[in-house]
Amino acid sequence: MPRNSDIPPDSFNELLAWLNPDRDSAARMYEEIRRDLIKVFGWNKCVDPEGMADETFDRAAKKARQLKDSFEGNRKLFFYGVANNLIKEYRKTVRSYVSLDEVEIAESPPTNFDEETAEVREECLRICLLELKVEKRDLLIAYYAKEKRAKIDQRAEMAQRLGVSIETLRVRMCRIRSELVECIEHCLDGRAMEK
Repeated sequence: MPRNSDIPPDSFNELLAWLNPDRDSAARMYEEIRRDLIKVFGWNKCVDPEGMADETFDRAAKKARQLKDSFEGNRKLFFYGVANNLIKEYRKTVRSYVSLDEVEIAESPPTNFDEETAEVREECLRICLLELKVEKRDLLIAYYAKEKRAKIDQRAEMAQRLGVSIETLRVRMCRIRSELVECIEHCLDGRAMEK
């Protein structure tokens, strides 16, 4: 992401003062938030996590005066919100620059999906779902039960019911999915060896 050069010179100092009136505490908070942001951008597979963390602070610094007068709540959450917007912008940019160099083109595309393979995959899915702990299985099924707006509402209710944030719920679901995918792949490998 290109760095923003139209930031007023005193904005960064105002931003630090907004973080904490004590300059040393503000500097520690800045470093802590910056480290967290770099991790967040890294987890989201951004090419330049450090640069994006800096851009997050640049954008926040531009609003430092407004924040001082109007923002209430956890100051860290403001930076995470700005970072989330940057990640969305980054993903849009990345989508428009897809490299075809690494794409392997099949010599002859399959004309008909093998029904036997679909049945084996479905059977492995059933087996692996049953191997999951009941809580995990129920959580996974509920998480994917609805579509569109109902899905968003359902997931928000689930997170609230579990007493976690939406992000924590997503991470939990990602882990359960990974466990399920690993089981399915193992099952499919076993079936392939039987043939």
